[in-house]
Amino acid sequence: MSITPVPRIAVIVVAAGSGTRLGAGAPKALVGLGTRSILHRALEGVFAGPAAQVVVVAPAGHEGTVVTEARDAAADRRDLVTVVAGGTTRQASVAAGIAALWGDVEIVLVHDAARALTPPAVFERVFAAVAGGSAAVIPVVPVVDTLKRVAGETVTGAVDRAEVAAAQTPQGFRRDVLETAYRVASAEHTDDAALVAAVGHRVDTVAGDERAFKITTPADLERATRLVGRDAVAAAPRVGIGTDVHAFGGGGALWLAGLEWPGEPALAGHSDGDAVAHAIVDAVLSAAGLGDIGTHFGTARPEFAGAHADAFLTRTAELVRAAGWAVGNVTVQVQANRPRFSPRRAEAERILSAALGAPVAVGATTTDGLGFTGRDEGVAATAVALLIPLG
Repeated sequence: MSITPVPRIAVIVVAAGSGTRLGAGAPKALVGLGTRSILHRALEGVFAGPAAQVVVVAPAGHEGTVVTEARDAAADRRDLVTVVAGGTTRQASVAAGIAALWGDVEIVLVHDAARALTPPAVFERVFAAVAGGSAAVIPVVPVVDTLKRVAGETVTGAVDRAEVAAAQTPQGFRRDVLETAYRVASAEHTDDAALVAAVGHRVDTVAGDERAFKITTPADLERATRLVGRDAVAAAPRVGIGTDVHAFGGGGALWLAGLEWPGEPALAGHSDGDAVAHAIVDAVLSAAGLGDIGTHFGTARPEFAGAHADAFLTRTAELVRAAGWAVGNVTVQVQANRPRFSPRRAEAERILSAALGAPVAVGATTTDGLGFTGRDEGVAATAVALLIPLG
């Protein structure tokens, strides 16, 4: 049995807030965000990074629910999860998290669960900066609104946006720096960086991310819900359908399903007229939202004149991979009286699968004498492709 090495990194996830301004009637971290809770979404970003002790500071009285959420998000990293009850203030909650750190931890990141959509890359940037020698690091994003200094209802001056930035979490610290700052703290601070700065340490910055906004109000939750829904659609598998028909009457040999068929009449077309391969190309491209076969292999592309299935399918696989997709599988049905397909089905599937880099299944049928295929005028093929998002 393998034993997870004790990490030198810890992430304290502060999830003890009541969420009064959210008005959801439950602790903020346990409010739903899509099909998961805000806390679960936040922990997904944490566990996507390097192995770390993850200390979740729970709302008092909800520790059991938080343990369940944290272990579910952690998957095979459950042994790295620690859950503690929070205090009456954020600072007291972080202090409770610090008290639960393991002895080998050297770098501590403090993260607000309310910043549930923070990308893993932000965690990586903060950790790398502390590991590189910074005592304290925070992610920031530029302020885009015009800022004014006011007194009551009167504007007293302008604030230069170049001199300010919006702070986010996770905020990263050397453990000794954070522990000392909390031990000597005599006042409440708005965030951990302010507390550390108050005892004389320089605070460095790294780039934050617009998705790391804090969910505080119902409007914030609505925005986060829209983003989660958009992500779910983008990450869902896609299905595409392609069809192709070619008439007999071309020169040379018949090429169909990547195979040469001696003694059979050739199909007419810009390339080799392989209706099976072309239907696969259309199905795969349509699933990826990349147009159709004419977009990428039309008559304006002379290098594909006379090309066979392997050239088309290999290039198609490259195009969809560059667009962030992998081909899951393809099924094709051929409609034709000839050639007799069943004796070479396995061979065709092997050739097509190798060229596309994914399983291809081929079936064949006739149309009982109906239509142009029933009159032996040509071949028709219909393909269905399943694409899976990469990464």
